[in-house]
Amino acid sequence: MELADSHCHLDDAQFSGDREAVINRAHAAGVKYILAIGTGEGPPDLEAAVRLADAWPFAYATVGVHPNDTPKIGPDTFCDLTGLLAHPKIKAIGEIGLDYHWGVPMETQMPAFVKQLEIAAAANMPVVIHTRDAWQDTLDVLREHWAPTGLPCIMHCFTGDAQQARECLDLGFYVAFGGVVTFPKSDAIREAARITPLDRLLAETDAPYLAPVPNRGKRNEPAFVAHTIKAIAEARGVSAEELGTATTRNFERLFAIPRAKADEHQLN
Repeated sequence: MELADSHCHLDDAQFSGDREAVINRAHAAGVKYILAIGTGEGPPDLEAAVRLADAWPFAYATVGVHPNDTPKIGPDTFCDLTGLLAHPKIKAIGEIGLDYHWGVPMETQMPAFVKQLEIAAAANMPVVIHTRDAWQDTLDVLREHWAPTGLPCIMHCFTGDAQQARECLDLGFYVAFGGVVTFPKSDAIREAARITPLDRLLAETDAPYLAPVPNRGKRNEPAFVAHTIKAIAEARGVSAEELGTATTRNFERLFAIPRAKADEHQLN
């Protein structure tokens, strides 16, 4: 079965003791691609994911400032971010957005969110969106500053209901589902996954966080995306193999990975 993990944090310290083994397990499980998210510990280091993507041929990277790290932004942050976009392994800006859960002032987050959307639009790159306790503000910003560009937008770790999924789909966005879709009480999320058009659906782990059933409560890792695929496939009434292939093709199309190039990917 072909799989793609469209969002994981390989730089996280939880992987410091066995990162290579985690990558090898993912490859053995059929994970053809990994998108390593480049927010890391926040500025000034914006290259956490790039270093990892350079080390493995089937890993790609993003670069960006997470909303909770926006207080760390310095005078050179956005210039440095823009300069990194020429790296061939960087496929998107993210994860960026709004998060009102941890108390970072909205007045600090909002201008950084809008600025990074502007940088992504100028570079003709997709964005990966994080939103927590800020749904309406996030959608309002994206509706005004992103949807008019027509460029791809990935709603990361979607945990809303079908109506919220339709809001994203109506704007032309992709919806990415993680391990939460496997939880027993996640009927609303499974329904959102069921109604999402197949060509707009992605799977992710958000590893090392939010491990799916049957690994809930443990450290998550890219190989576990197979469990997420299985849960979504069951909700949609299709085989896991069919869904895995479709989400892998979506990954390739979204991040402009040619099929000929894709077939060359092997671990060193």
